[in-house]
Amino acid sequence: MSEYKLGALESRFADIIWSNEPLPSGQLAKMAEKELNWKRTTSYTILKRLCDRGMFQNVNGIVTSLLSRDDYYSYKTEEFINESFHGSIIEFLTAFSARNKITDEEAEELTRVIRSIAEDK
Repeated sequence: MSEYKLGALESRFADIIWSNEPLPSGQLAKMAEKELNWKRTTSYTILKRLCDRGMFQNVNGIVTSLLSRDDYYSYKTEEFINESFHGSIIEFLTAFSARNKITDEEAEELTRVIRSIAEDK
C-alpha cells in the first residue's frame, strides 16, 4: 500500500473529493481553485496522479474514491505505529501521553474502544 501516500496539498485535495463525491471533475477543479488557489491544469494533474495510485477514479468526468477517507487514515495510522513504535499501540499511547493529557471522558471512551476490540477477537 505504499502507493497510498499523500503530500500536504494532495491530502487537502483528497479531502475535497472525499467530502463531495461523487462530483464532476470540472466542479472539483473549481473547488480546488477556490480552496487551494490551483489552476485547472494543476487539479487535473494531481487528480490523474491520485487515480494512478488507485485512490480515486475519474469515469466519464465523475470523480469518486476507490479508497475511503477512513480506510486511508486507518492505513496511515497503522503504518506510523508500525514504523515508529514497532507496531505497539502501548508504546504509541505511552509516548503520546507523555506530552498530551487526556480528559476523563477521553479515558472512558478509550476504555470502551479497547473493550470493544477485545470482544471482537
